[in-house]
Amino acid sequence: MCGRYSLSLPPQEIRAFFGFPEQPNYPPRYNIAPTQPIAVVRLVHGQRSFALMRWGLLPSWLKDPKGFPTLINARGDTVATKPAFRGAMRHHRCLIPADGFYEWQKTDLGRKVPHLIRRPDRGPFAFAGLWETWLGADGSELDTATIVTTDANKTLMPLHDRMPVVVQPRDFDRWLDAEANAPKDVADILEPAPEDYFEAFPISTRVNSVANDDPAIQTPLAEATTPPAETRQAPKKPTKKADKDDGQMNLL
Repeated sequence: MCGRYSLSLPPQEIRAFFGFPEQPNYPPRYNIAPTQPIAVVRLVHGQRSFALMRWGLLPSWLKDPKGFPTLINARGDTVATKPAFRGAMRHHRCLIPADGFYEWQKTDLGRKVPHLIRRPDRGPFAFAGLWETWLGADGSELDTATIVTTDANKTLMPLHDRMPVVVQPRDFDRWLDAEANAPKDVADILEPAPEDYFEAFPISTRVNSVANDDPAIQTPLAEATTPPAETRQAPKKPTKKADKDDGQMNLL
């Protein structure tokens, strides 16, 4: 699962990492959310090219997007067969630049603690993405994209059982070149990142609101978080039954 992420590094650093010729000028983003414009790198005439697309894929065959779900993620194990994604997996693969993403850890107190996940060296990385151009009845065009996910590695499993697929630089060309590489040829890329590739730490719940898009939301919390629910034992239920009338009102 990936529902929020960040791209806060300078555009020139992202350009050097991904190797596209354009020189985009965009502000740092710390809380990118679904349906917002996102940076995408794809192949155009055999060359890497930067573009902005809406986060939330609309299949090209879709006639009316009204009521259609926002497809922000695509499962890597079914992406080549699901009708919503198989066309893009065959023809329109892309890279989605990022330098962090967020996940919420459930606790036994009923709270969800947000965590920032990033590289230990704070460098950029690439989500595996798919894109499509949706054509409206009025002739309008809308480029949309989604992030491919896979099983979480051991580092992130305590937070969530899914994580975004990370494409390593050595695999950029192979992932992008859909004409030369069929889905089966890139299936090995759809694996969890190495255990030491990311670090994760708790942050403020300010990230929960998309209105908060500033560096402060990535500040680590000073206090330790409550352990996740699955690692703690539930309290034992009392074995003695209460009297029928103990002078107390039953609130539950």
